[in-house]
Amino acid sequence: MRKIVNKIKYLHIFIATTAALAAGAPLAQEAYPARPVRLIVPLPPGTATDFIARTLAAPLTEQYKQPVVVDNRPGAGGLIGSSLGAKATPDGYTLVMVAPPHTMAALLNANPPYHPVKDFTPVAGVALVPNLLVVSPKLPAKSVKELVALLQANPGKYNFASVGVGSLAHIAGELFNRAANTKQVHVPFKLLGDAFGEAINDRVHYFLFTIPSASGIVREGRLRALATSGSRRSPAWPDLPTVGEAGLPEATSDGWFGLVGPAATPGAVVKKLSADVSRLLADAKMKETLLRGGAEVPADTSTAVFAKLMQTEYERYTRLVKEAGLKAQ
Repeated sequence: MRKIVNKIKYLHIFIATTAALAAGAPLAQEAYPARPVRLIVPLPPGTATDFIARTLAAPLTEQYKQPVVVDNRPGAGGLIGSSLGAKATPDGYTLVMVAPPHTMAALLNANPPYHPVKDFTPVAGVALVPNLLVVSPKLPAKSVKELVALLQANPGKYNFASVGVGSLAHIAGELFNRAANTKQVHVPFKLLGDAFGEAINDRVHYFLFTIPSASGIVREGRLRALATSGSRRSPAWPDLPTVGEAGLPEATSDGWFGLVGPAATPGAVVKKLSADVSRLLADAKMKETLLRGGAEVPADTSTAVFAKLMQTEYERYTRLVKEAGLKAQ
């Protein structure tokens, strides 16, 4: 009888221990991150996306005591890098730094390898990089209002530059044209310097390039800036109005940058990453570093706000592609 009682006692202990281990399993899992984190940049080194990714990766590496490795995977306007991110294991160890081309590249592709919203988990907004609306010095337009009047009076006569179909400059230019109710010729360049040279010689008439890329040549007096494209005035150009202030709110185009993971990335990992990124972006030195590169920290970097932005911009670009008849080249 005693043997039976002892067996039952040991069985109860075994069951209780097993249950306790099962209940404590989540707590026993490795603390994130326990190994290096891969941060995919779908564009080449030296781009705004690359700069922002590296600016964030360095302090994250220091905080986590694990390398956050920037992995540039350019090609097909960003399709290659974003596609790798969408197909990665959703464990928080592969992240992607995305920007508007991430969305536009998929919309311009007849058979996109990913859905820019559904195949990703938003983590945090990281930066905003508005554009400068710049015109040739020979163009008789000294304000946004005068430029709009000139373009409306001469449909198809003038052209605007970009650095490729689906690029930030292309998106901003098309949004401006739609807001201004004009249709002009899009001229994509491979090199920024070529676009500048053609604008100086009055063969390119206007463009919207990022503030970091366009500020130098404007300050030299070789081209003229009329406005910035952001939702608020730029600290780099406080005396320039925004396109919204100039009467074209629908032309507003903040170049947004944010962190995403593959769809189904665990909520606990997203929550930790979001909190850590937001804390880093609140640091004065981080803000200063980004500002020197022409980037601003969003007013709200939270997961919810960034998720809403990605969805809103996806819908906005979908309408733009359809209404403007945009196609990949």
